[in-house]
Amino acid sequence: MISASPLSKRVDTVRRMEEGGAAAVVLYSLFEEQITHESHALDYYLTRGTDSYAESLSYFPDLEHYNVGPHEYLEHVRKVKNAVDIPVIGSLNGVSSGGWVEYAHMIEQAGADALELNIYYLPTDPFLSSAELEEVYLTLLRDVRAQVRLPIALKLSPFFSALPYMARRFVDAGANGLVLFNRFYQPDFDLEHLEVVPSLELSSSADLRLPLRWIAMLYGRIAADFALTSGVHTGQDVLKAMMAGANVAMVASELLARGLPRIGQILNEMTGWMEEREYESVEQMRGSMSQHAVAEPAAFERANYMRALTSYDRQAMLV
Repeated sequence: MISASPLSKRVDTVRRMEEGGAAAVVLYSLFEEQITHESHALDYYLTRGTDSYAESLSYFPDLEHYNVGPHEYLEHVRKVKNAVDIPVIGSLNGVSSGGWVEYAHMIEQAGADALELNIYYLPTDPFLSSAELEEVYLTLLRDVRAQVRLPIALKLSPFFSALPYMARRFVDAGANGLVLFNRFYQPDFDLEHLEVVPSLELSSSADLRLPLRWIAMLYGRIAADFALTSGVHTGQDVLKAMMAGANVAMVASELLARGLPRIGQILNEMTGWMEEREYESVEQMRGSMSQHAVAEPAAFERANYMRALTSYDRQAMLV
């Protein structure tokens, strides 16, 4: 599946994705800021703490310039849906629960087959507790769920202190699937101009390990579908995702770096591996390397942690 990226901004590009073998596409995100940056709820989260750090207001983009028009997004959903046969998934990106969630229903009316809800919020307020923030997430999910009948895939951060517990609560609140994980892009410092600058680096296959680990732990324990995103670059990456228990593997960075022909090449890499080992379907391998059969997955993870560290003992002796 093609994850949300600028690649989906052109209808002809999405058509080429389908022709290349993509099973589905998540359209680029419609941001809350693009819909209503004047809402009081959003202003509360964006400006929280800025009384002490007035210069932080300059970190945010010029929203009047940034707003590309939510109605154009809805029209794009309609055009893409009419142009391809594969599932088309809309994407909403936000942090607060306000009038903008009504666009979830509009995306459904525009013809989307499902909705990816991307909650991107990095807490910086020392007085905001984890319990409060978790309730914000749950409230937002419930509000969106009340607007649509579409399947909802919730794109999560890995930074919950008790991720399995929250995953279960999200499913209870209406999520049909969980997308692991959202990538938090780290800013850099420009020492020449003394500015904080945005920095975007594409993923690599090494980034696969974090979502791979958590999907392997959650598979069979949480009643939801799983999508693995971040680090999918090769056919082997997709196969690992399936063996962990994912229903889909999502790719974007590889296509941005090497072009749309990589879709077919990745599928060929998968097929070659499976034929060589006499697999007849992906379903045969799904969850085969998960921890579903392990009575104490936490103890299993602890044992692997110890093995990883002790594997360097011999090398350390030679230094």
